[in-house]
Amino acid sequence: MDYKYVESKGVKIFYHERGSGEPLVMIMGFGADGKVWEKHVSIYEKHFRCILLDNRGVGLSDQPNGPYSTSMMADDTIAVMDHAGVSKAMLIGISMGGAIAQEIAINYPLRVKSLLLVSTWARFNNYTKSVYENLKYSRNAVDKQRFMEMLQLWLFAPPFYENNMEALKKDAEDAGKNPTPQSRHGFEGQLNACIHHNSVKRLHQINVPTFITVGTMDILAPPAFSQELHQCIKQSQISFYSQCGHVHHWEKLERFNKETLQFLLSNKHE
Repeated sequence: MDYKYVESKGVKIFYHERGSGEPLVMIMGFGADGKVWEKHVSIYEKHFRCILLDNRGVGLSDQPNGPYSTSMMADDTIAVMDHAGVSKAMLIGISMGGAIAQEIAINYPLRVKSLLLVSTWARFNNYTKSVYENLKYSRNAVDKQRFMEMLQLWLFAPPFYENNMEALKKDAEDAGKNPTPQSRHGFEGQLNACIHHNSVKRLHQINVPTFITVGTMDILAPPAFSQELHQCIKQSQISFYSQCGHVHHWEKLERFNKETLQFLLSNKHE
């Protein structure tokens, strides 16, 4: 895989590209790098020039000590766009990536053509803040495989477990064997960025077509958070995924790819 990198305020941010056409910047959530988009970019790349970055704190990108913020990582993404020669792009962001995408749309409105916001939020309540704080403690208390097994309980909804236990076990085992896991300060820096993100009073500044998707059983970003985004972003529509969790884009992969591709194509060449 051909990676490129750019320095953003002294931090190296790595990215790679797939496909050709109008640019689509894909921003991953906490704890994961750009490669995790694989099951979606394999569809999108047939229509778009997909730019997938490793956020600061994970993957090939530098993992400096914190603090991190979503606005800081928005600046990192803009640095990647500049380096790639992209003046304006469609954005898709999952979880923390969706919070980053909001910051880009607010702080760099001329750089954004449309938004796809997946399992994300404008602000946390105290319950969700506690969930994310406890992820820090849990990760340091158990080995990598056990932590992934625990994290899967937050990511996937109970119905998914009925037919996918073997795949979940294998993913947890693979996480335990990862020779280059995310560093502690990278993981905690990203979680802090999630916890402190608050765009509620600025969401009215987003004036591009926006498509919001959420699982009805999401614990890490409950449906009420997506409803708040929908209420505050003028040109937005929302799609609920029944009996799905934080990763409804994997749980209902075919539906998600079909709906999101339709949205992206409907905003092409406008």
